[in-house]
Amino acid sequence: MKSIPSFILLLSSLAFIASCNQSQETQSEEWRDLFNGKDLSGWKAVAGDAEFSVENGEIIGSAVAGSPNTFLITEEMFGDFILELELKVEDLSSNSGIMARGQFDPQARDGKGLVYGYQIEADPTERAWSGGVYDEARRGWLYPLDLNPAAKSAFKLGEYNRYRIEVIGDEIKTWVNGQEVAYVVDDTDKKGFIGLQVHSIQNPEDAGRKTYFRNIRIKTKNLDPQPFEKEIFVVNNRKNELIDFEVASGWRLLFNGENSDGWIGAYKESFPDFGWTISDGILTIESSGGGESTNAGDIVTTELFSAFDLAFEFNLSEGANSGVKYFVTLSENNSGSAIGLEYQILDDEKHPDAKMGRDGNRTLASLYDLITAEKQSRFVKPPGEWNKGRIVVYPDNRVEHYLNGVKVLEYVRGSQEFRGLVAISKYKIWENFGEAPEGHILLQDHGDKVSFKNIKIKTLN
Repeated sequence: MKSIPSFILLLSSLAFIASCNQSQETQSEEWRDLFNGKDLSGWKAVAGDAEFSVENGEIIGSAVAGSPNTFLITEEMFGDFILELELKVEDLSSNSGIMARGQFDPQARDGKGLVYGYQIEADPTERAWSGGVYDEARRGWLYPLDLNPAAKSAFKLGEYNRYRIEVIGDEIKTWVNGQEVAYVVDDTDKKGFIGLQVHSIQNPEDAGRKTYFRNIRIKTKNLDPQPFEKEIFVVNNRKNELIDFEVASGWRLLFNGENSDGWIGAYKESFPDFGWTISDGILTIESSGGGESTNAGDIVTTELFSAFDLAFEFNLSEGANSGVKYFVTLSENNSGSAIGLEYQILDDEKHPDAKMGRDGNRTLASLYDLITAEKQSRFVKPPGEWNKGRIVVYPDNRVEHYLNGVKVLEYVRGSQEFRGLVAISKYKIWENFGEAPEGHILLQDHGDKVSFKNIKIKTLN
């Protein structure tokens, strides 16, 4: 075998080193700084009067009394990107956030301008929703951290916090200090600016409170999304379509958006041939005068479920009443709606049932006639808009109700407290009410028009 001349080996080595250096340079060049560490070139302040300055390689935003939310925004617009930065707040009053694909209407608010769109939260308060996704000045919270409570401890007051934000296609993923926080699928904005927020303040004595930003860099080419390792809840605004992450986590659709597969009429052998309609991916029970299961009737899943995570969206007509029931056994053979634990769906403002029961336990998202949903009005969408419901039943019989991502009640099936509530409710005539080991999931026909979509479920072990 011939030996390879030394000069050829040298050339090969030099070529390999050059290739490695070129690869490293390319990888480094894919990231670029959005803040040069010296001044605010490429940025502009809008929508408020908070002051921004640069000191020691940091952008410092100072709150001003009487000012609305103020944003320092990039002059450049971005579509798909991965953004990394560090953020620090020193006081509980200094709520902040990062706009991703942000939008600006300079004519709004009498020419003062309005920033709106996706914002990644920095929340130093006890609520601790840092890294959650908020739709600034538009739809409100998209991903409150009640959906991922393990991430509430990630943010540190008075310290720099590392944020990573991936916005690729219609997927938004966030990390705070390496902790996986939020996952949203939404296509409202395709392109926009990056923005740094100084929040308005309620108390004049908080004027001058500072928020700090540094090491702001972005990548817009050769994007390499970082996979989430944990199975966290995804807020998916596609219509009746799961993303791969959800499927891998065990989620599946209960309503396919096309037909009634998997559903039949309660106490019936087939799906109702009138009253319930499917159109444009939406399942609707039409109005029939407000009677309880006197027209088309309830529908139930053909499958039985025990421990599960159920998510769904519903749209009420004005004054409407309906419900999603679970652990429905169909063993009572009663008249009217089939018996089961019920996530109440109701127009609290205009339906009289909201004033009945005890202490509001028949209002929206309540465990009907048993436990009142503790909710704030700002987390409730009015009739004609879509609300997101969620019911989680754990293997140990703990149950949680959510409304638009916020947990509104919890209880334990079969506990002494639960049985005590049943004993003073309309359900006291049913033996062992709500304690069946498994049951159907039911959508109620209460004679009012209500629509459903994005009904998905995950079995819990």
